[in-house]
Amino acid sequence: MRPHCEDAALSHFLQSLRKPPLRTFSTNARKVHTASARTSSLLRPLPILVATAGGYAGYRQYEKYRERELEKLGLDVPPKLAGHWEVALYKSVPTRLLSRAWGRLNQVELPHWLRRPVYSLYIWTFGVNMKEAAVEDLHHYRNLSEFFRRKLKPQARPVCGLHSVISPSDGKILNFGQVKNCEVEQVKGVTYSLESFLGPRTPSEDLPFPPATPHSSFRSQLVTREGNELYHCVIYLAPGDYHCFHSPTDWTVSHRRHFPGSLMSVNPGMARWIKELFCHNERVVLTGDWKHGFFSLTAVGATNVGSIRIYFDRDLHTNSPRYSKGSYNDFSFVTHANKEGIPMRKGEHLGEFNLGSTIVLIFEAPKDFNFRLQAGQKIRFGEALGSL
Repeated sequence: MRPHCEDAALSHFLQSLRKPPLRTFSTNARKVHTASARTSSLLRPLPILVATAGGYAGYRQYEKYRERELEKLGLDVPPKLAGHWEVALYKSVPTRLLSRAWGRLNQVELPHWLRRPVYSLYIWTFGVNMKEAAVEDLHHYRNLSEFFRRKLKPQARPVCGLHSVISPSDGKILNFGQVKNCEVEQVKGVTYSLESFLGPRTPSEDLPFPPATPHSSFRSQLVTREGNELYHCVIYLAPGDYHCFHSPTDWTVSHRRHFPGSLMSVNPGMARWIKELFCHNERVVLTGDWKHGFFSLTAVGATNVGSIRIYFDRDLHTNSPRYSKGSYNDFSFVTHANKEGIPMRKGEHLGEFNLGSTIVLIFEAPKDFNFRLQAGQKIRFGEALGSL
């Protein structure tokens, strides 16, 4: 009988490990069973976290819905900016790592039979017009990266020759106008610092900045000619847009500055929510000169768009783990052999994104320069931005 008793005791002990002990206490009405405090403490945080996140997401969606309804009524809705803790929480997400993983996934060659359904789903979701593509056959694109970087038919985007500045890409106009008080609007009512965006001027002869004067503002340091003003234009490229970008005018690129920042989303909703969004994100700033003075084009990265490619810059490597956030890297195209830089013709291929993102133009022009745009309008590469 003794072995049988030992087996029963062992069985009872194992059952006690599998099932947490219940505590029983009596009330005047009935007995109540409760789990151990340790088990309760392990289970509580998850539903609280899910409920909090769901509530916050619902609140944000309601705010966006209310803004859209007010805008339909023609009312001006002031932007509600994210707090410091919200920006810090967003930046804590490993978007650079996720973007690198997404980039590697895009390089995976798809089986021939899978290409059409995968690309067709993307075309349907984002409204891609494949009739403009140089190669319409979906089986031609071996992976997602090739599909994203597809070329267009030569006649699909005629370059406007009547205006001095054209759109460098397909996209949506978020904002444009004169740069005032060293602040630039990313969308109406939400600004970012011009100096933070382009970076501090460096005392190098290769950089296209005029000599600084005491107490001069950063904006005035960029304006090289008397009577000129500084202008800007922000173009958002959606995932369904043509992902290459081109030279917006005839100019010479003399310098590149790479900021390895975060990779937060840059869609119009985020641009209205996060102040200085473009200063937080990774970006490549190309600066130089055109016939009216200073000219710059900046390609801003975004979530899953860590890959920014400049065709003539083989030394540029974006979203690389060897770079640290908050730093920047300068490279001069002016050499002993080439004392001017890289000449670019209007409409010439300049670079590409791996997915949709943002292009920011900041340039000097005479006071009679006029934009031929409306905020929020869709624009295509080659169409006029403005002229004198």
